[in-house]
Amino acid sequence: MSKSNQLTSVLQLHLGKSMNLARIRFLSLMILALYKVQSVNFEKLATAFDSKAKRESSLRRIQRFISQYALPVDVVARLIFTLLPHQPPYSLLLDRTNWKSGSIEINVLMLSIAYQGVSFPILFSLLPGKGGSSSEQRILLIERYIKLFEKQTILHLMADREFTGESWLSFLYVEKIKYFIRIKDKSVTINRSNGKRINIRGIFNRLKINQVQFIPESFLIHGNECYLSALCFINDKGQKDLLVIISLENNHKSLELYRERWQIETMFRGFKSSGFNIEETHLRDIRRFEKLLAIVMIAFTWAYITGVYRNEHLKEIKIMKHGRRAKSFFKYGLDFIAQALMNPNMSKLFWIALKILSCTKN
Repeated sequence: MSKSNQLTSVLQLHLGKSMNLARIRFLSLMILALYKVQSVNFEKLATAFDSKAKRESSLRRIQRFISQYALPVDVVARLIFTLLPHQPPYSLLLDRTNWKSGSIEINVLMLSIAYQGVSFPILFSLLPGKGGSSSEQRILLIERYIKLFEKQTILHLMADREFTGESWLSFLYVEKIKYFIRIKDKSVTINRSNGKRINIRGIFNRLKINQVQFIPESFLIHGNECYLSALCFINDKGQKDLLVIISLENNHKSLELYRERWQIETMFRGFKSSGFNIEETHLRDIRRFEKLLAIVMIAFTWAYITGVYRNEHLKEIKIMKHGRRAKSFFKYGLDFIAQALMNPNMSKLFWIALKILSCTKN
């Protein structure tokens, strides 16, 4: 049995109720080709299809699938959710990434789940233009997550300076979703619980470099009650600066928890230069790009859980002198699967990777 047929059999276990066999077979070919060429460029992918068809025929097949057939992103989200190596509740990370494909702006609002240094992509929205997201767009994304996986699977939510706003913070407050969000403007004036207005810089003006402070009293920001934490640091311009976090709960570890947010940046690198080079796409149609991104998400997740398994059961990733791993779990798994595909004498490695993909926590 070919490797694509083996993968098809495993994906049928996950997707058989939502997709027909022909589309699952194509999906298998696409995923395996992604590991081989580590690019979303259609011409490159066509050369790597595990098929007797000529490159031109494979290229037309890719173009036809992307342009004509549906790949529901919620189905992909459910697949990824079943593959998560840890149990809920989860730390959710919200962020946005963008780049330009010709004259078209690719602007992605992504929700992911933190896990040991990287994060799993779970849901996304494609935004018009190149600007930031609106409160409504963020709310819709979180509501989609809750509808699919229920609110009790959320431990807390972390987001960067872009993700503030009255209606957005009010939504999180009403839904009782704990959050840790960085404030964009350090000079903003807020209200104490007694109604007195105060400048944030004035609150933390005595902080020294690398010093952290948590304020155990509530404040009102955009009309919503929250708590403040801050870190004083030297920014990339060599100037003294503040990193200020607002949180829904009275938690002195807010800054420590917020540090998980960087894991989504590692995931984005896996999508881009460190993995599948999604910026090489020539797609101009946003709906078509949505399908491509969903396929990359599946490939990323399989590589990630394979890297976790390889580290825990086969060979641990080397720890460098600075204390960090020499490779991310994603890169460790990506190399493992690519090696299994490219070397005909390593079919056992591919069997191991398939076994990992076939296992779920549910």
